[in-house]
Amino acid sequence: MRIASSVVLLALTALPALGTAQSSAPAADAFRHNATRMEKNLVAAAEEMPADKYGYKPTPAQMTFGEIVLHVAQDNDEACPPIGGAKAPDRAKLTPTDDKTKLVARLRESFAFCEQSVAHLDDSNLAGPVSAFGQQWTRAGMMMERVDDWSDHYSQFAIYLRLNNLLPPTAKPRS
Repeated sequence: MRIASSVVLLALTALPALGTAQSSAPAADAFRHNATRMEKNLVAAAEEMPADKYGYKPTPAQMTFGEIVLHVAQDNDEACPPIGGAKAPDRAKLTPTDDKTKLVARLRESFAFCEQSVAHLDDSNLAGPVSAFGQQWTRAGMMMERVDDWSDHYSQFAIYLRLNNLLPPTAKPRS
């Protein structure tokens, strides 16, 4: 009886660990998770800004909202291929003054491409060299650059939206 109770107790204490198996690629998984979250927020912010405000910028020295949307898309197309070992896509040229629909579609395409590029990324070569933006990086460094850049540009979107009396997606009540 004592042995049976011990076996049951041991099984019950081990059960939670079975449900939370350790990932073999925690850094790559975290990057993919962050990319998905930032795509959701950046695209939602781009959709929230009215089309007639895509030329808005708080000061002459800053980028317009449309310039930021296109900038993020172009950076995704340059940075994600070396992270995932893919080839950069050939896309039709857009300008920041193109229609909002085209700019938002390009932003979505760039995140879809990024997701595809890093789908098979693992943690085995994070120290490997990659090149983007005219610089040499480690793969891990380039991953961190993307996360930092997405966060920076989301904060720009949030400020531009608030200056136009709109709430950024992350400030809206959850439904």
